[in-house]
Amino acid sequence: MPAGEVQTDSIVRDALNCGKQVFIPYIYGASKKGTTNTNIKSMMEMVKLNSLADYESLQRDRWGIPAIDPNTFDQREHVLQTSLEKGEGLDIIFVPGVAFQIDPNSKLVKRLGHGKGYYDSFLHRYQTKFHSTGQQTSQLKVPPLYGLSLKEQYLSTDDEMEVPLETHDYLLQGLAIGDGTFHNSTS
Repeated sequence: MPAGEVQTDSIVRDALNCGKQVFIPYIYGASKKGTTNTNIKSMMEMVKLNSLADYESLQRDRWGIPAIDPNTFDQREHVLQTSLEKGEGLDIIFVPGVAFQIDPNSKLVKRLGHGKGYYDSFLHRYQTKFHSTGQQTSQLKVPPLYGLSLKEQYLSTDDEMEVPLETHDYLLQGLAIGDGTFHNSTS
């Protein structure tokens, strides 16, 4: 779905060129990790890109999004397994969506995802694992969540439509909009 979402290629390339660790989403069958919940057909994990060359070697999936080879999944560093256990959390998490809107009361960003719950489930598992390992220190905190939105995906508070919010949805601390506008809830 490359035409319906912000293109992240330059963000990924810049981060890798700056020596940052970059993790990308990988969707896999829930049975691969021994999930016993039969209602969950697939899950998302964030896996590490090893280098710019690694990123450039990725094949495009049916939506045109660079995707790792399933055969390399087990050899890659996974955020929920290795990174948190080594005391290395994420600095920031960028999340896609169909629509975004700033909540007028909290100033946080409401996000409407694609309906599969991959990011909400991952974020819940990340926070659960993060807190269960006792990792919250001054050096390692739960990372802020930022949305990446095309101008057409942003609903202002003046719009008649409203982004729905359910109890399992995560609010975002910021939003970068394709017209160059940036919203940060802490400012």
